[in-house]
Amino acid sequence: MRSGLLLLRLPAAGRRRCYRGSGPRAETGPHRVVDLRSDTVSRPGAAMRAAMGSAALGDDVYGEDPTVNELQRRAAQLFGMEAALFVPTGTMGNLISVMCHCWERGTELIVGDQAHIHIFEQGGGAQIAGVHSRLVKNLPDGTFDLNELESSIRHDYPDPHITKTSLICLENTHNVKGGRVLPLPFLQEMTMNHSGLLFSTLLPASFFCNSLCAALLPLEVRGLADTYKLPIHMDGARLMNAAVALRVQASDILRHCDSVSLCLSKGLGSPVGSIIGGRKDFIERAVRLRKVLGGGMRQAGVLAAAGLISISDMVDRLEEDHRNARTFAQGIKMHATPFCKVDVDTVETNILLFTINSPLATAEEFCRRMGEVSEEEVAETGHGVRVLLLPIYGHILRAVWHLDVSEEDTRLALGKLQFVVNKLEQRST
Repeated sequence: MRSGLLLLRLPAAGRRRCYRGSGPRAETGPHRVVDLRSDTVSRPGAAMRAAMGSAALGDDVYGEDPTVNELQRRAAQLFGMEAALFVPTGTMGNLISVMCHCWERGTELIVGDQAHIHIFEQGGGAQIAGVHSRLVKNLPDGTFDLNELESSIRHDYPDPHITKTSLICLENTHNVKGGRVLPLPFLQEMTMNHSGLLFSTLLPASFFCNSLCAALLPLEVRGLADTYKLPIHMDGARLMNAAVALRVQASDILRHCDSVSLCLSKGLGSPVGSIIGGRKDFIERAVRLRKVLGGGMRQAGVLAAAGLISISDMVDRLEEDHRNARTFAQGIKMHATPFCKVDVDTVETNILLFTINSPLATAEEFCRRMGEVSEEEVAETGHGVRVLLLPIYGHILRAVWHLDVSEEDTRLALGKLQFVVNKLEQRST
């Protein structure tokens, strides 16, 4: 549950801001709530609600909803792809994409062992489509070893003992790895001259701090895919976070992919919906699969109107979420070490993973203390703050920034973390 008032940070003078979040939250208690469990918990604000209420409507199953059609047209442009399709959820978008690429039952896709498609979507490819998953190990930055990837491709097909490899799946940004951005190369034009490699100056210098081998990974994935005639699907639930972090267009990231699924209801702030993109024939097949999976909606322009605001007005502000996440990570390192452990250099977008590095509390106990307010806290600090975090596994916690968490919320959350750590340490002495 949420309570308290969201205090909005005013934009800098002259800075364009089209959308500022959902505004004051309903009062359900006396204390401020900073909800960092996920970027799915944000709510549409006045501008988005107004757009939803005034949307032009039609029957989308007949292809007659003008707002849905406009969202799909603009999403295709955003992706640099031929066509796009509005679907209810990211899970459905990924499943439809897998089924489009793996049209035959009994085929196989290659996916990272920590991928959302593999862990958090009920194994829908196998359960519904009859598609087997072959796993490769995700490295800390969300990529995987190219040698392992190539060795996972079924070279012996059509041997009757062997399934057919039909798809490679990537995830960007990578959820379980803490919002890491895949180090995609050639996001802008890269050429070779007599001096060696010449990169576009539009890319941030930090992008090239990794080794050249790491930087070239997705190009090599594309090369492998082309060699074995395999398509690449990108689970781009937080694709726009990746684009903002790299300061490139989404289409620059997707030029090496055959399909994508983008979630509108995470950092982009819509109440529901995802968009899948691909070639025209891919989307035509996706329309049929959406229908059989129960995703055919009628006057869906009410929802698509929110999506239009998401892709037009909500992208630039993602940088604020990234900045607030990094500020929180730096605060942990400065004020809560060694009780908490965090690697600031891995905080690239809006997701932060940190570890409880003390026997004084489990991850679950720490989350409970962060989410409750005691009389002692109010007496010492003059206010009460409930900070909602998500225990992931072991001693690791996740915090995710979104449009309903301001710079001030971040500061208050960090103060609450310091208070909890101090009290735990005091009681151990």
